[in-house]
Amino acid sequence: MKTISQPLRLAVAGEVIGTYLMVLFGTGAVASSVLTGAQIGVWQVAVVWGFGVTLAIYASASLSGAHLNPAISLSFALLRPGEFPRRRLVAYVLAQLGGAILAGATIAALFWPLVLRYETAKGLARGARGSESAAMIFGEYFPNPALFGTDAAARALVSPLHAALVEGFGTAVLVFIVFSLTGRENWAAPAANLAPFFIGFTIAVLISLFSPITQAGWNPARDFGPRLVAYALGWGEIAIPGPAGGFWAYIVGPLVGGPLGGALYCLLSLGRRASGYSSQEPQPWEKSL
Repeated sequence: MKTISQPLRLAVAGEVIGTYLMVLFGTGAVASSVLTGAQIGVWQVAVVWGFGVTLAIYASASLSGAHLNPAISLSFALLRPGEFPRRRLVAYVLAQLGGAILAGATIAALFWPLVLRYETAKGLARGARGSESAAMIFGEYFPNPALFGTDAAARALVSPLHAALVEGFGTAVLVFIVFSLTGRENWAAPAANLAPFFIGFTIAVLISLFSPITQAGWNPARDFGPRLVAYALGWGEIAIPGPAGGFWAYIVGPLVGGPLGGALYCLLSLGRRASGYSSQEPQPWEKSL
């Protein structure tokens, strides 16, 4: 989750590859759950997502630092510019979006016969109200159509602002954990080669908690890239701007929440140093933790 001193072209390649793998595994888990019932319940989908994130980080970390998320890149650019030069931010975000689009297109190509079968079985007209129950394998919707349906009563449960707040909160927690796992000042953090596992586990936990509300995106590229694929394949306004005009919640929420979570960790770290505690050695009371 830090910047590796690689030429920009290799770093961009790493972000494309890593984001592609992460979104491929994640949206593939959602597609197999929605279209076939292969994944039963939110937790099974969350576990696949979490392991997918872990594998994607391991595959790309040596090239780019494996941000794989515009909210992560923005947080590092704002709060840890010494580790991630701000001049790389736009290139990273474009690479992440490109990887997510490619992953969404791959899922569409591989699952397309099952999409058609699902639409026929459910009597769905692509692009019409209710078709988000199929489009949810690409972009995300609130509340989760698989759990609450797509009628007016379901849509009234969660407003766009509510969804943005949930997405912002979840991303803040994620970035707080990422900063804590990658900060040199945190003596309790696991070895660097174990951090991807704990990041993936964090995402799995967050998905299991908040997926019923927003499908738990935490990543603007993960949502917007496949959403563009859905738009191109005929979901139209159901994809963008979405049934409640709220697709922005999956962009604004994480981009605001991520830096806030990172800033909270940085403030706590500064407070620790100001109080005189060493950043290298645990205090006596901490050694028992």
